[in-house]
Amino acid sequence: MDEPQNSGSKRILLVEDDDGLATVYVTRLQAEGFDVRRVADGEDALASAISYHPDLVLLDVMMPKVSGFDVLDILRNTPETANLKIIMLTALSQESDKQRAESLGVDDYLVKSQVVIADVIDRIKHHLGIN
Repeated sequence: MDEPQNSGSKRILLVEDDDGLATVYVTRLQAEGFDVRRVADGEDALASAISYHPDLVLLDVMMPKVSGFDVLDILRNTPETANLKIIMLTALSQESDKQRAESLGVDDYLVKSQVVIADVIDRIKHHLGIN
């Protein structure tokens, strides 16, 4: 059973298969006051999007089992998760990958090599309406 959401704390579902990177992001997001749940693959991401009710999903693309593109597509086509804020954070810098994500309805597309964690936090706050 999930604990009740603490007052005003936004929930972030972090979908990242790289343990080291995930630890950095979880630590920073928690320091920023977010309630964070991390999962390592697309299957767990889909289950957690329903059970955890995140305000925003930070989604890697290249993962075991189900790719980030497939997760995005399924979330957008599931009534309970269709309006979730979804930011893709990926190593894929090809314009075609970004266009694919946008065609599937991503809110933001960030390339890992082109952003630092502070940029990611800024984008998360922007999409959640936090200034």
